[in-house]
Amino acid sequence: MASGWRGILGFDYGIVQAPLGPDISGPELAAAVADAGAIGLLRLPDWPAPDRVRELIRKTRSLTSRPFGAAIVLAFPHEENLRVVLEEKLAVLQVYWGEFPRERVEEAHRAGVKVLHQVGSLEEAAKAKEAGVDGIIVQGREAGGHVIGQEGLFPLLPRVVDLVSDSGIPVIAAGGIVDGRGYVAALALGAQGICLGTRFVATEESFAHPIYKQKLIEMSRTDYTNVFGRARWPDAPQRVLETPFYAGWKSNLSDQETEESQPIIGHSIIHGVGKDIHQFAGTVPNATATGDIGSMAMYAGQGVGLIKEIIPAGEVVKRLVAEAKGVVRERLSDLK
Repeated sequence: MASGWRGILGFDYGIVQAPLGPDISGPELAAAVADAGAIGLLRLPDWPAPDRVRELIRKTRSLTSRPFGAAIVLAFPHEENLRVVLEEKLAVLQVYWGEFPRERVEEAHRAGVKVLHQVGSLEEAAKAKEAGVDGIIVQGREAGGHVIGQEGLFPLLPRVVDLVSDSGIPVIAAGGIVDGRGYVAALALGAQGICLGTRFVATEESFAHPIYKQKLIEMSRTDYTNVFGRARWPDAPQRVLETPFYAGWKSNLSDQETEESQPIIGHSIIHGVGKDIHQFAGTVPNATATGDIGSMAMYAGQGVGLIKEIIPAGEVVKRLVAEAKGVVRERLSDLK
C-alpha cells in the first residue's frame, strides 16, 4: 500500500485536487497543491475562452515551479481551451463527462500531456482503458458536485482495478474521501491514489466564497439531487449541502421548473465574465459572489462532516500522507 503516497504520474504523492467549478480551483489553489507535491488542477471555463485559459496557466506558473494540470468538462464546448492546454504543454489534462477516444489521448501525448479520465461506471472505465489514458479517476456517488455515476465508490473501485490490472494504468479513488483513513481504505481496494474535492474547497487558497467555506465546516448532511442547473446542464445530478434553503425547496420544486424561470438572487464574476445567478442555478458562489449567498448551490461530498477547519492546501496534502502512514503503522502493522 505504501506506493500510494510515493507518487503517481511523476508527482511526489498520489493525491489529486479535483477540479472545482466554476472557478473555485484557480491558480492559487492549483499552485499550492503543486508546491506540496500533489496534482493541482485548474478548472477551465465551460465556454470557449482560449485567452483566459492561457492567462490562468501562466499565472499558475508564476506561482509555482512545479508541474500542474487543467480540467475540462467534455459536455461543454472545449476544443479551443483544449488546444491551449496542449500548446502550453501542461503536465496533466483531466477530462470528465464524455468520451475522449484514443486519437485525442494520442494527440495529448504528442504534446507531452498525460491524460486522466474521470469515470462513474465500469463501462466508462473500459472505454478509458481502450483509449490508452494515463490514469483513471473512479468517482463514487458519495462525491460532491456533479456526479455521473450511480454506484458507491467502494463497490465500483475494485472492479475497475481488476479491469485495468493488465494495463499498468493507475486507478485513483474519488468520492467522500477527506482524511488518511479514507486514503488507506482506497489503497486497500487497489487504488494508487485519491482525488479530493470538498476538502480542497475548504482551504485558504480556494476561490470559494467565505460563507460557502464556513458552511462546509458547520454542516454534515448532503443530498443527491437534480434541482440545480437543470437548464444549463440537464441530466447532470449533483450532491449538495442540505442548507436551509435547499431543505425547504427540495420537495417543492416541480420537475418542469428550471433556473431560467426563477428570480435573480445574486451576481458573480466567473473567469472574468460577469454573470447573473438565478435561484436554482448550478453555480456555486465564488469569492466575488454577491446577493443571497445562502440560497445558492453549495456542492459537497458525503465526507463533509469530517471537515472541521479551513487550512492551507499544502497542509491538506501533508496531513493526508501523515495520517495514512499513521493508520498503517498503528492499526494494520500487526495484521498477518
